[in-house]
Amino acid sequence: MTAPVPAVGVSALVYDARGRVLLIRRGHPPAAGKWHAPGGRLEPGESMREAALREVAEETGIGGIRLGPVVAVVERRIEGFHYVIVDFLGFLDTADPPPPRAADDARAAAWVAREALNGYDLAAGLAPILERSLLLWRGAKGGLVDVSGEGSDFIAEVG
Repeated sequence: MTAPVPAVGVSALVYDARGRVLLIRRGHPPAAGKWHAPGGRLEPGESMREAALREVAEETGIGGIRLGPVVAVVERRIEGFHYVIVDFLGFLDTADPPPPRAADDARAAAWVAREALNGYDLAAGLAPILERSLLLWRGAKGGLVDVSGEGSDFIAEVG
């Protein structure tokens, strides 16, 4: 059996003004049935930022998101897949956003309050990313920022 070709994936940990995070329940492998941030594969010619916004819209119908820094870069080699995933922080500056509607490869989608996360079967490795993304959403300094504004060069924020 040959090893899978690595692919670049993106996701966005999108928070509304009340601090709820937008999650989807994956409909296909890898991690089918697990809850995760909306995301998917980078397409040719797309910037990582463009891909993250597209994937959120495709999987949840939610638009108007403002992306912040990169929260995490993770590598997943599971179930015959090999992904390097760039996780962005996302902001939806409304306390009463529209309900997400699951589409594309998402089986379900929901705005989830922090205190309700324990009731969700999260994908492996997502919990610590959610913890740190919430700190960044609340105003902590950190992450990797888009220094050029072109969506291609992300460098650690310092100071």
